[in-house]
Amino acid sequence: MRPPFPPPSGRSAELRRRFAEEARAERPDLSTLCLLVGAQADGTLDDDGLDGAQAELDRLAGLLPYRPGGPRAWAVALRELLGERYGFHGTPGDYRRLESSLLHHVLRRRRGLPILLSVVWMEVARRAGAPVYGVALPGHFVVGFGTAGEQVLADPFDGGRVLTGADAELLVVGATGAPLDPALLTPADPLDVVLRILNNVRAWAAARPERSDVSLWAVELSLLLPSHPARLRYERAQLLVQRGDFTAGAAELEAYAEIVAVVDEPAAERMRGQARAARAMLN
Repeated sequence: MRPPFPPPSGRSAELRRRFAEEARAERPDLSTLCLLVGAQADGTLDDDGLDGAQAELDRLAGLLPYRPGGPRAWAVALRELLGERYGFHGTPGDYRRLESSLLHHVLRRRRGLPILLSVVWMEVARRAGAPVYGVALPGHFVVGFGTAGEQVLADPFDGGRVLTGADAELLVVGATGAPLDPALLTPADPLDVVLRILNNVRAWAAARPERSDVSLWAVELSLLLPSHPARLRYERAQLLVQRGDFTAGAAELEAYAEIVAVVDEPAAERMRGQARAARAMLN
């Protein structure tokens, strides 16, 4: 299948090739995908750094007790190791830092957004053999242990605090104003986790117009995932125009207009008009 955009060159091209390859693997590795996102953001993160981050996850997993018991025992063991002994947790200030969405920085700083701290919990627990998975509650990612009938939730952002049903309900009500739907407690797909992380990166960059470079690579990595919102192509086109790449932005607008035209011809024509306006900027 033809890639959705011309590939970059050099190190960035290699990182994206590896990212796309891992995303299409039979069992995508969450830590690898997150670290490749980090390498795209941080030019100092080389292959030795990627390997070192994986080794740190392995080391932490080796510190967990051997088969501590059921789901609650696993949750408590992770809280005691990562939250209490090593001090992994989040603070409101972490939402203002791009590093809070980059796994290698989260491992070093022991701070991050809820979803990245949850990735640490999941990857350490998985290596130790725990029945662990992510739970994508609205506005606040947590981890789950065990099956639906014996599920235990923990909040890595709060140091791994084990949640009661009322705690989970409060998190959802606080984010949405609606009661907790049991369907929200199902395990999150690893690729959905990565897309949500990239959405967080895009949100961080959107609040900082001078960092359109970050917005662009986050969109382009999202487009490499097997499943992604089609509208991201429109967002990419707008970013290209914003960054002065009028020819590429216009071409992307026209390509996306052809997709939209099947269901909304007036919207497609508006995009063609935007493409013409972008090309006019070259004169």
